[in-house]
Amino acid sequence: MRSTLKKIAFLALFFVAPSFSLAAPPSAPSAPPTLNPSSLQVGAATVTYRAQPGDTLSVIAEQLTTSKSNWVQLAKLNRIGNDRTIPVGTAIIIPVALLPDDPSTAQVAAMSGSIDAVAADGRPINISIGTVLSEGAIINTGSNSFLSLSLPDQSHIALPSNSQVKLSKLRTARYTNSPRTEIALLKGRVESRVSPLDKNKGRFEVRSPLAVAGVRGTDFRVGLVGDSVTTEVLSGGVAVAKKNLPPALTLHPGQGNVTNTEGVGKAVALLPSPHLKGQPQLQERPTVRFSVVPVAGAHSYRAQIATDTDARNIIGEAESASPEIKINGLEDGAYFVRVTALDQMGLQGIPRTTAFKLKARPEPPISIEPKNKSRSEDVIFSWAEVGNAQAYHLQVASDAEFKQLVVDQAALAVPQFSAGKLALGNYYWRVATIVEQTNGRDQGPYCDPNSFDLLPALQVPKIADAIDGDLSFRWSAEPGQTFLVEIGRDAGFSALLLTQTTATPEINVPRPASGTYFIRIKATDSDGYVAPFSPSQKVYIGSRWVSGDGTPLLNSGGSTQAGY
Repeated sequence: MRSTLKKIAFLALFFVAPSFSLAAPPSAPSAPPTLNPSSLQVGAATVTYRAQPGDTLSVIAEQLTTSKSNWVQLAKLNRIGNDRTIPVGTAIIIPVALLPDDPSTAQVAAMSGSIDAVAADGRPINISIGTVLSEGAIINTGSNSFLSLSLPDQSHIALPSNSQVKLSKLRTARYTNSPRTEIALLKGRVESRVSPLDKNKGRFEVRSPLAVAGVRGTDFRVGLVGDSVTTEVLSGGVAVAKKNLPPALTLHPGQGNVTNTEGVGKAVALLPSPHLKGQPQLQERPTVRFSVVPVAGAHSYRAQIATDTDARNIIGEAESASPEIKINGLEDGAYFVRVTALDQMGLQGIPRTTAFKLKARPEPPISIEPKNKSRSEDVIFSWAEVGNAQAYHLQVASDAEFKQLVVDQAALAVPQFSAGKLALGNYYWRVATIVEQTNGRDQGPYCDPNSFDLLPALQVPKIADAIDGDLSFRWSAEPGQTFLVEIGRDAGFSALLLTQTTATPEINVPRPASGTYFIRIKATDSDGYVAPFSPSQKVYIGSRWVSGDGTPLLNSGGSTQAGY
């Protein structure tokens, strides 16, 4: 009878057990054998283990996954119904989701300005290129300061100025090295360029107080704008969700949305990339300027200056409500400007990147004269002296493009040049500074062109030597001119007989004592332009004889008689 019961019990046990038993396996030995690493085959999203003699799922789960209890999932996935005996060589697939995490790091790839950081334990971190950051670090960028982090899978995180993030999770799945990254955005903005994660089942999330943006390989931006979170996708796809809730929508390339306390906003099209006016590729002033072709629907425009075309090393940024953007503080060199348009909701549009060169030093001198017009017969060009200048380069042309040069002086030692007599007409002139560098002389950019009209100089008619009568003369004039007349006793006009202003082009002077005199005239045009003095003329005042009543005596035919 007992023998019969034993057989029945055995049969009951055999038939009750299903094909894939999830009953707990026998307890593993107190000191389970260490699995042979050579038995592992690592794929992009899974690990395959080849069973060895004596292996059980609980031992495999304990040593290769995050928990011994994962033997249940391994049994289901691999369709193993009896854990007591696993045939040697059986392929046991372990998904990446069950693999334990290993710590990872982020490295400072580029930076500029003032960056503060503290470790997870509150210890300050001195940030420099190459600094390695671990999980839990908090990073702050100051005003006009920028930071770029590189992750082991070649993903990049860029922080613009006035931003703060926490590296909440920096890990990789063991064996597959699948990234598991979480960035907490605490203030400002963050831009992420994530290497594709589909194949290795990695995870990258940007978490903010209101929303979570999860990706599997994309280029996207997240920003905190007041009590809202903006998300903008440039490539790939981003799932956006309220905090602690399932994803509400997926943003595709060229889309963005705003999440606030009311919920996850709908997807909208980002503004197109702006075009720049003119020729911004060469900047010749310390303040670089970019003129944007207005974009319909744009509320403002943002420009970032970087040393690389991917804008990983950002060194300057400016935002403007108008299409005119100005940025200061750059050294001469080669750069890239990335410009975007922002819509009414604060969403930043598709960027446009343009290479440009800044060559603003040595700075040009300030031009002095001539400006607007000149009536000089000897045109003199002058400019302010630059402290470290070795020489100056002056160009004068008859066209605004300086293709028709009439003066080209490439090595003037002093800040002035006399061009002599030029033909009447319209001219343009500019001057550049030349300094001595270790590799030779370096010429900076020209100053802004000055234009002037060269007009006829004031011409005083020839004055005949006066023997009798008052000194009277007139000259040609233009409407609205006034004049300053000087009569000097010497050619240098150091001793003046007369100085007089007149609104008419003539003057009568009582007859002076006999002698030689010099006369010159300065005209002031109706627009306020003051011309130089005219060339001086010399006049001789002869002595005269008078009769007793003062009547001048004239000599006629050798005889002297009273004049009438």
